[in-house]
Amino acid sequence: MIIPSAVSREFIYITSLARTFRRLRGVVPGSRLTIVDIVENWARKTPDQPAIICGDDSFSYRALDAAANRYARWAHAQGIGPGSSVALLMENRPQYLMAWLGLFKVGAVAALINSNLRGVPLAHSIASCEAGHLVLGHELAEEYRDVLPLLPTPPAAWATGKHPGFEDLDAALEAVGPAPADRAWRAGLTCASKAFYIFTSGTTGLPKAANVSHFRVLYMMKGFAGAVGTRASDRVYDVLPLYHSVGGVCAPGMALTAGGTLILRRKFSVHDFWDDCVRYRPTVFQYIGELCRYLLYAPPSPHEREHHLRAVIGNGLRSDIWQAFQSRFAIPRIIEFYGATEGNVVLMNYDGKVGAVGRIPSWLRSVFTTRIVRFDIEKEIPVRDAQGFCIECADGEVGEAIGQITRDPRSRFDGYARDVDTQNKVLRHVFAPDDAWFRTGDLMKRDHLGYFYFIDRIGDTFRWKGENVATGEVAEALGAIEGIVEANVYGVVVSGNDGRAGMAALVVTPDFDVSGLADRLKGNLPGYARPVFLRLLPQMEITGTFKQRKVDLVKDGFDPNHIVNPLYLLDPDASRYRPLDAATYRDIVEGRYKF
Repeated sequence: MIIPSAVSREFIYITSLARTFRRLRGVVPGSRLTIVDIVENWARKTPDQPAIICGDDSFSYRALDAAANRYARWAHAQGIGPGSSVALLMENRPQYLMAWLGLFKVGAVAALINSNLRGVPLAHSIASCEAGHLVLGHELAEEYRDVLPLLPTPPAAWATGKHPGFEDLDAALEAVGPAPADRAWRAGLTCASKAFYIFTSGTTGLPKAANVSHFRVLYMMKGFAGAVGTRASDRVYDVLPLYHSVGGVCAPGMALTAGGTLILRRKFSVHDFWDDCVRYRPTVFQYIGELCRYLLYAPPSPHEREHHLRAVIGNGLRSDIWQAFQSRFAIPRIIEFYGATEGNVVLMNYDGKVGAVGRIPSWLRSVFTTRIVRFDIEKEIPVRDAQGFCIECADGEVGEAIGQITRDPRSRFDGYARDVDTQNKVLRHVFAPDDAWFRTGDLMKRDHLGYFYFIDRIGDTFRWKGENVATGEVAEALGAIEGIVEANVYGVVVSGNDGRAGMAALVVTPDFDVSGLADRLKGNLPGYARPVFLRLLPQMEITGTFKQRKVDLVKDGFDPNHIVNPLYLLDPDASRYRPLDAATYRDIVEGRYKF
């Protein structure tokens, strides 16, 4: 008998939610249970179970806990204790997780620094978390050395490997030994205590340090584990950056809270993905939509349907490739979600409704207080009624998604390291005089069944290559280059690609060398933030309030058949800007050009 769709939909939702709530029992701000206690428990119960596999290296739960103990004993010897901030700057590797687990054992806070940052943004991130010490991967030692003059008070840097001018972290860890850390070192640590600073680009142009408590860490970890239903037999494949909350908290948490195994890779590879699935036999894959598109557009692999994946979970999977991705690779279950590191709006699409980022049934609106309010796109503010209150959108109407801030720990907003950044994300006088709501900064719509659909980012920030790009940050980097008089940065839609590609309209001096711009940007912008397209203008159009106009530029796009100004394209192979001609434009819009 075929279960009617309505019954099936509600059954999946209820059972998924119940499974998640069961895992979250006992996770309250006053609890002394943290991820450290969970890992220590598995190290006692299943010491030989693989906890992390990376390449040819495998670390059991016993080895993971022992390595974390070394970091804890090293930290304690340096005077690092409850509330101390320690920055982590390294690429994906098991030692990244070992480091923050060890720091938690002494009650410290781990600041996860984006390993793609260079120059001013990197220095800003390190300085803003006020870290006294830095755990530095040898592969980023020179990048860190370059920003030392920009740091008012550089932290004590401990590098893997031997680097002149930096402390030898490997030798220090070896010297302290793996004996269990004294639990007294984290006395007083509860779920309410701060665990991480995780950085988000936001809309200000420079990264902001979001406060992430141990409560939120467990909520993310167990929430994802509950959605997928992970068990000790599961293997979670993680190719996302460990400095992200998704790649560094949610994906590891699905494995570690269940006593399962994390399959960790330094970077994502289309070529190796299905071979890895055969070699390591992952059962769960943490995706972002861009990765799914890369896999779908890749040539067929002999192993692409020989995997053991039972579910994939992530965000940003576009509706136009959703079914093709699921069908071609025989993916049993797709769980799309929506959430932000610092936000209180979390949505889960448990039943795989194509295109939806989550669902809140009408009968749970009083429990999950996420709403969509009317939004003025041009003024970039919510629309207010005659009484000054916000107006909730009707079904199918696009507006800004917001989440009510209450005393319930699930709907708290812990904010950022800087109070001014926190206040900018709080919307007040929304539906009642004294209420407060978290602003997601995202436009969404909801249908009559309670499914939510992501539409776009508000304002200047856009997503490209799975990363948020703040136009202010890019414009500032461009403006610092000799020969650039003005820079106006925005995102343009590129057919067949997720998000929007960065484009910069520039006013330059006559002797400006466009071809060499890419090299000059390398030191201050990560690869995903460098403009893909350039447009040279004789002068910049501004509004009556002296703001640069972007609307017409965005509408114009990058079509050389209709734009008389010189256009350039960033050649990823040559790492240089070259003229964009009609033939290349045709290749781009018809999907033959690969970014």
